[in-house]
Amino acid sequence: MTISWEWIADNLDEIGAATLEHLQLTLIAVGVGFAISLLLGLAAYRWRGLYGPIAGVAGLLYTIPSLALFAVLVPFTGLTVLTAEIGLVTYTLLILVRGVVSGLDGVPRDAVEAATGMGYTARQRLARVELPLAVPVIVTAIRLATVTTVGLVMVTALIGEGGLGQLMLRGFNRSFPTMIYVGVVMSVVLAVGLDLFLVGCQRFLTPWARARAT
Repeated sequence: MTISWEWIADNLDEIGAATLEHLQLTLIAVGVGFAISLLLGLAAYRWRGLYGPIAGVAGLLYTIPSLALFAVLVPFTGLTVLTAEIGLVTYTLLILVRGVVSGLDGVPRDAVEAATGMGYTARQRLARVELPLAVPVIVTAIRLATVTTVGLVMVTALIGEGGLGQLMLRGFNRSFPTMIYVGVVMSVVLAVGLDLFLVGCQRFLTPWARARAT
């Protein structure tokens, strides 16, 4: 099978639009998923009895096959972006909740005790000490959720969304391998690019780690 470079050159706008749509679907899903997971993670960290039920429900949702989940959602929300995002957000929760709780659990106890001794309230200690020190673990979870979501966005092509997934689906339907290859390559580029961006964000948010390394 050969690649039609001429088709690629003539359809850069279409490839760019599909990549942008893929990026938007990914960022919305991870952003909303992280907001929900941060609240759930903080609640589970504060009240330990909640962690089991929260993780259990998130784990159960994570095990539902994506096609089955979309099939359940479509009668209620239709073939829409909302349907795609509900499914995508659902699959981020287990990874991100675990990341938030693990990050906070990994904060050195002497740092927490020192903050308490300085007169920090529980809220001040969380905002100024615990969350900043938990950033590396939390960002690692976000990276994993992001890369996973980039792949899952492909599946939403089956409900009329999908960005690069739509490109690949049309390639399959037309028996035109070039569109399939472009979809695969661009999704990998997107995943790697987002992962590197998040690594940069982590370095920016943890200047003490950079100072220690130098």
